Amino acid sequence: MDDTAAVNAGVTLVLRSTRVVTPQGTRPAAVAVAGGTIASVDPHDTAPPPGARVEDLGDDVLLPGLVDTHVHVNDPGRSAWEGFWTATRAAAAGGITTLLDMPLNSLPPTTTADHLRTKQAVARSKAHVDTGFWGGAIPANLKDLRPLHDAGVFGFKCFLSPSGVEEFPALDQEHLARAMAEIAGFGGLLIVHAEDPHH
Repeated sequence: MDDTAAVNAGVTLVLRSTRVVTPQGTRPAAVAVAGGTIASVDPHDTAPPPGARVEDLGDDVLLPGLVDTHVHVNDPGRSAWEGFWTATRAAAAGGITTLLDMPLNSLPPTTTADHLRTKQAVARSKAHVDTGFWGGAIPANLKDLRPLHDAGVFGFKCFLSPSGVEEFPALDQEHLARAMAEIAGFGGLLIVHAEDPHH
C-alpha cells in the first residue's frame, strides 16, 4: 500500500475551503480527517477518498481550534455564575477547543494542589473542550506555589487591589516580592492585576 492509500484508508471526512489557515499561511486546501484527527492537508482540488463525506465551506475560513487563556468558570461553588458544562459548550460553539480557567471565583479557589484536583474532578465530567488551569498567588499560599506548578497549572494570577471575592485577597508589596521570587525559582509565570485602588 503506498503512502496516499495508507492515509486515505481511514479518512471519513474532507473539509474543503478556499481559505484554510496553515502554519505556512492561508490558502485553498482540502483537510482530510481520520478518527477525529487531521490526516493530511491537501491541495483544494484533491479527489476525496471513496466513502468520505465532503463538506465544502466555500470561502468560509477553516482554522485550527482556538485557545482562550482567560476564562472564569466559577465551578464548583458558584456554578450559577458559570459552570464547566455551559462555559465549555459555549467555547466549542465559538471554535475554542482549549480554555484556561482562572483561579478565583470558584469555591475553593485554585490556590493549593488539593483545590486544583477538586476543580479538575468537577471539570472531568462536564467539559466539552480541553481545559487547563491557572493557579492563584495570595498572601497565605507561598508554600503552595511550587506544588501547584508541579501539579500542572499554566502559571499564577494575583491581584494588587481587591479581587472582588474575599477568599482571593490581594498581595501587598512584601507578599508580591516573595511570590515573584518563589515563582522565578522554578521558572513559572506570574500575571498581575496591577491596578492601584488609590489612583
